[in-house]
This record gives sequence, C-alpha cells and structure tokens, in this order.
Amino acid sequence: MRNEFTAIIERDGKWFIAYSPEVPGANGQGRTKAAARKSLAGAIKLMLEDRRQDALRGLPRSAVRETVTVS
Repeated sequence: MRNEFTAIIERDGKWFIAYSPEVPGANGQGRTKAAARKSLAGAIKLMLEDRRQDALRGLPRSAVRETVTVS
C-alpha cells in the first residue's frame, strides 16, 4: 500500500524536526532534512499499523473487510 502525506520540516538548532498534519502525533527528527523525513515516515508507518490493528481487534466474524481508494 502506498500513501502520501505532507511533511512539515523545520530547523531547530543543529537538528531538523518533522511532522505531518494528516497524522497527529507522528514526529521525526534528524541531523539532515532527509534523515528527519525518513524518521517521520517510520513514525507514520508505526502509527498507522497500530491504529489498524486496534481498529480490527474485536471485529465480528460477519464484518466485511474491503479496500477503498481515495484520490
């Protein structure tokens, strides 16, 4: 699955910090913009996996699981 999110990257002294307005709570940091963006991508991936697992927990057997595409 491929998703695209906005990365806001700011300099904070010798570090770069990154966050995504679409995924509140997901943050990244690094010594370079590329490292901060990569760190943010990892944080977003972990958060989405956790939210998906949490949402699927306890679903009844009769529930239908399908994919929806948003463009």
